[in-house]
Parts: sequence; C-alpha cells; structure tokens
Amino acid sequence: MANEFDFLSDHTEDTSTRFVTFIGESLHRFDLAITTTSRFYGKKLVTDLQSGITAILGQDDLNEEGYLENRYRLNEEEGEELRSFLRHVVGDAHFTD
Repeated sequence: MANEFDFLSDHTEDTSTRFVTFIGESLHRFDLAITTTSRFYGKKLVTDLQSGITAILGQDDLNEEGYLENRYRLNEEEGEELRSFLRHVVGDAHFTD
C-alpha cells in the first residue's frame, strides 16, 4: 500500500550554513547555525543548536521588539546580545511580485 501525500511544495537546493559559537557579556553561550538559502525572500534560517529552535529572520524581525526574546526564550539582555550579533549577519528581505 503506497502512501499518498498532497504536496504543496517539494524543492531541493544547495544551501550554505555558517556555524557560530560566542559568549555575550551576560555569559550566555550562543551556538548557532545560520543557513543561507534562496527561499524566504532572502531571510536567513537561524537555529539555536542548544534548544533546537529555528526562526526565519531578516532585519525587520530584528527590529520587532521582544521577538528574539520570545522566539528563542531569552531574557532581555541575552536577546539584545543575539540581536547585536545578528544585525551583522542577517540581510534585508527581498520581496518580489
């Protein structure tokens, strides 16, 4: 008996992943995998390797108050440290018609 799936999308592509570990002034350790892909309008997939939490992030998300803190379960100081690092890594979103 064959499984039948109702695919909405099925796409394979080569991606680039940057693995970064750093410790902020709060002494919180960040272990991140930052994946660049042609999907998600140029935003990056940012995975916290300790928690397994992934978010699709662009500069607009970094500017949203409390977003990183809520998404990655961080306190305000840790969230600002992550935000400060990601501002150098995450580019602007590119929307097309």
